[in-house]
Amino acid sequence: MQAELVDIRNHMAQYPPFDEMAEELLDRVVGDIEIVYFKAGSQILELGDPSSWLYYVRSGAVEIYRRTGELYNRISEGEVFGQFGLLMNRKVRFPAKALEDVLLYKIPYDTFQYLWENDDNFADFVEIEDRSRLRSAVSRREKSNQLMTSKVTRLIAREPVSAPHTVRLQEAARIMTENGVSALLLMDEEGEKPLLKGIITDRDLRTRALSEALASETPISEIMSEDLITIRSNMFIFEAMLTMLHNNVHHLPVMDRDEVRGVIALSDIVKYESQSSLYLVSNIYHQQDVKGLKKISLDVRDSFVRMVNEDANSHMIGSAMAGIGRSFTQRLLALGEEKLGPPPVPYCFMALGSMARDEQLVVTDQDNAMILDDSFVPEEHDEYFLALAKFVSDGLAECGYTYCTGDIMATNQKWRQPLRVWKDYFTDWIDNPKAEALLNSNIFFDLDGIYGETDFAEQLKTLVADKASNSQRFLAMLARNALNRTPPIGFFRTFVLEEDGKHQKTFNLKRRGTAPLSDLIRVHALACGSRAQNSFERLKAIGNTKLLLDDDLGNLRDALEFISIVRIRHQALAIEADRQPDNNVRPEDLSPFERSHLKDAFQVVSGAQKFLKFRYHAGVARNV
Repeated sequence: MQAELVDIRNHMAQYPPFDEMAEELLDRVVGDIEIVYFKAGSQILELGDPSSWLYYVRSGAVEIYRRTGELYNRISEGEVFGQFGLLMNRKVRFPAKALEDVLLYKIPYDTFQYLWENDDNFADFVEIEDRSRLRSAVSRREKSNQLMTSKVTRLIAREPVSAPHTVRLQEAARIMTENGVSALLLMDEEGEKPLLKGIITDRDLRTRALSEALASETPISEIMSEDLITIRSNMFIFEAMLTMLHNNVHHLPVMDRDEVRGVIALSDIVKYESQSSLYLVSNIYHQQDVKGLKKISLDVRDSFVRMVNEDANSHMIGSAMAGIGRSFTQRLLALGEEKLGPPPVPYCFMALGSMARDEQLVVTDQDNAMILDDSFVPEEHDEYFLALAKFVSDGLAECGYTYCTGDIMATNQKWRQPLRVWKDYFTDWIDNPKAEALLNSNIFFDLDGIYGETDFAEQLKTLVADKASNSQRFLAMLARNALNRTPPIGFFRTFVLEEDGKHQKTFNLKRRGTAPLSDLIRVHALACGSRAQNSFERLKAIGNTKLLLDDDLGNLRDALEFISIVRIRHQALAIEADRQPDNNVRPEDLSPFERSHLKDAFQVVSGAQKFLKFRYHAGVARNV
């Protein structure tokens, strides 16, 4: 070995993780190194640039920054940096600058990957800081996103502006103008302390007052919004964003018990939310025809990719995509009513599956149904509702939401029925859990009323929560059904791949990853009598009943997050490469970090399925 290389080797052998590395591996590292020099103040790594090297500091000092520009770390001789970009998506995640003149050894990605796969000590060193594997992988992403770590109180810039709910229209407008606010809180001051009664916004003044030419002395209570959507002061900005998306509101009162701390607006969140999902939703409601909706639907994938690149977590991305899909559906229903006239009887339009769970991604189809009022008479009314269902379904297809191959759509008469029939459906599926009933339960028990008389859907949620929790036979059969899809992990922690067909040598991250997780979480949630739909919310509900230990819940939560985010990133990379996104992944396309932690996550799923079988006696369900 040349003298220069011997010097490099001897220096590196003094510092971890190279001090415990096998000689042949260290020799390979030294042989592949490139040497670079940066003057003090020089930028070494720019955020978002391609990441191809692990950097070792021979001399000098380097400052590492967060994406916000905040100083993250200061490193010197014998330390390494650049590993997180190599581990995640091959893009620089933490910018670096030379604090003083610095001499660096650059280790190429191929060598880095080889060390990762052949030296466990090296893998542990560059991967984790607190030695908790999967938990660290999940929390690291969340800590890098301001939406995840900042409380909503950070957005409150002033004291709330309010008035008694008895004021007149002109007075309310004057107060808003003088204080320069777009929303006025209206208080009930008759008790010991004022209580929030309603809210009036600029938009309300335009659409409910000016457009109707209401008199200036009109009581504001006639046009204010009541039954308000609010958010607690200890919640995070991302939760406020999801609340706005889910409920299509632009202002959220922030509450500390019964006291109003302030009001946050859509524009406040946009300062932190660069993915534009809120703006996209707003634009959806401004479209006047299907053609307009189809045009802006092209922005959905761009919004998805931006969220991925901003390190949003799977809950944020799934909820945002579901909120966008829900908004397309709601706007199509409104346009359909404009075209066909008002509905002859009240109805509720239900979203099912991933949209109802707030876990929708860009590879998705339609799953929906209609609950009709019990006064529905097929001969008199069904022509209207079939036409409306077809208008919505065709419109969704135009906007990229493909028709359901299983015909789980409101265009199917079986799924367009009065409330009493739906209650009979649900009751029969629980009382007689045969194969078709279990399949229907997995689809329809994830439901969300998104338009019309949404109380109809709430009644079905209550029925399921009350009845399923008291039927051990149904839970055992549902648990047994949830064991049909197993994670793609072998006995020796090797990936089990498809052996033939067009997806040969891949595994499906939805069918073999997120779907088995949501299936088993659903069983536990139903056993607890929970009305929650989202898998993360269901885990919270399960935790409240102590059905699972806290560590087991945490492992399930981390496994769901990690598998979901790898699936999400796989789809985003396909979109960026102008390929059709899907759920089928080749192990060689994953980073060492992803491969390692996917195995950890799949092990969690496998263990959770074994507990499911034990807990509900799923293996002997036929004899229950």
